[in-house]
Amino acid sequence: MSVHAPSVDMEKRASRLKVFIYFAAGMAGLLFGLDQGVISGALPFISQEWNLSSSAQEWVVSSMMVGAAAGAIAASFLAKQIGRKKSLMIGAFLFIAGSLGSGLAGNVDMLIISRLVLGLSVGIASYTAPLYLAEMADKDARGKVISGYQLMVTVGILAAFLSDTAFSYTGNWRMMLMVIAIPAVVLIMTVIKLPDSPRWLAAVGRTEEADEVIKSLNPDPKAADEEMADIKESLKVKQAGWQLFKTNSNVRRAVFLGVLLQAMQQFTGFNVIMYYSPKILSLAGFSTTEEQMIGTVINGIVFTLSTFIAIWMVDKSGRKPALKVGFGVMAASMAVVGWCMSLLESGAAATWVSYLAAIMTMVSIAGFGMSAGPIVWVLCSEIQPLKSREFGIACSTMTNWITCAIVGATFLSLVDTLGSAHTFWLYALLNGFFIALTMMYVPETKNVSLEKIEHNLLSGKKLRNIGV
Repeated sequence: MSVHAPSVDMEKRASRLKVFIYFAAGMAGLLFGLDQGVISGALPFISQEWNLSSSAQEWVVSSMMVGAAAGAIAASFLAKQIGRKKSLMIGAFLFIAGSLGSGLAGNVDMLIISRLVLGLSVGIASYTAPLYLAEMADKDARGKVISGYQLMVTVGILAAFLSDTAFSYTGNWRMMLMVIAIPAVVLIMTVIKLPDSPRWLAAVGRTEEADEVIKSLNPDPKAADEEMADIKESLKVKQAGWQLFKTNSNVRRAVFLGVLLQAMQQFTGFNVIMYYSPKILSLAGFSTTEEQMIGTVINGIVFTLSTFIAIWMVDKSGRKPALKVGFGVMAASMAVVGWCMSLLESGAAATWVSYLAAIMTMVSIAGFGMSAGPIVWVLCSEIQPLKSREFGIACSTMTNWITCAIVGATFLSLVDTLGSAHTFWLYALLNGFFIALTMMYVPETKNVSLEKIEHNLLSGKKLRNIGV
């Protein structure tokens, strides 16, 4: 055996540490999903109890996204100053405060404020967890690992739907909103034992600690030394963050691509289905609360199962093909949902039209779960250079939540103004447009190191070629 070959014990320790890291970051994804999913089941009961208008309902939903946009900005500073690990802990504490505050709210204003706090926590988690995973995972498993984080988001959404359904029989929306604080406690207990990112440690001058973390993750001494050398080379760029963005056009291109990807993800219309699932099922002709809650749970199951397709595809078939297929599936299914809604609005539709609308909604969810849902987060964590990574991912994550807020705050108004059919046709057109944008700008980054992607970007290659 070579003196440089890793021992079996070293490999086992590295494997256990990676599993622990992935579990902890996955718990952050679970919180993200719980908060996304919980409001759809609670909103009908809140609206009925407080007699909320469509505008007030939109504010209850979108206030979390506004807070998340602010949380993403805050996370960029936190992740740079105190590291990824401590940022995740702050996010977990805020999640507990926001969920308990939401459940104990005495009026809609208190509820909106509490959901803003929840948004801060989700913004921090949605920024920090994919960044942390991208910096800790092996290059040939990075897509799978970050897609696994997105899987935990879908599990969180499904768990929220199941919890909402259980509490819906008594109408106890307060427990719906408070029970989701429990996993945040688990996250805090887990994150305490995590190592920090070696790339952050090196960036703040703690190179010996960074080297120790890399060697604990990579049992091959030669490969670990090469990875550390690549990180040091990336750190030779003198400027960082906003200053680097201002002076380097290639960095601006990466930030532009991250912003574009997150806007595309949200304007697919997926979160319309997640946040307003009972409302959409009502429009489709399913009038009882039980039918709507069962349909919502089925949507959550479809989303969770479809994310496994992304985990399987992302490091084999790649990021770009999955995005094109996913946008195509969403465009076609949204168009059919719009057609069904036009028949239902006419008042003379057969029963099968309602079922077709529900099935096509699930197909659209599957299209998102296998593509834009996880893969946009993968790409956004891969394409930013090390010295501007916090800034670049902050811009893309903030865009995610701003556009998510726009979608959440406009859906009911669009339905009231354009009608449900034209609203879904609008989203179908947008998904078709996103196929063209993917072909023009999105790179294929599977099995390419972060440092290689950075080199290609800074050397001036076209965006779609920086993974070559």
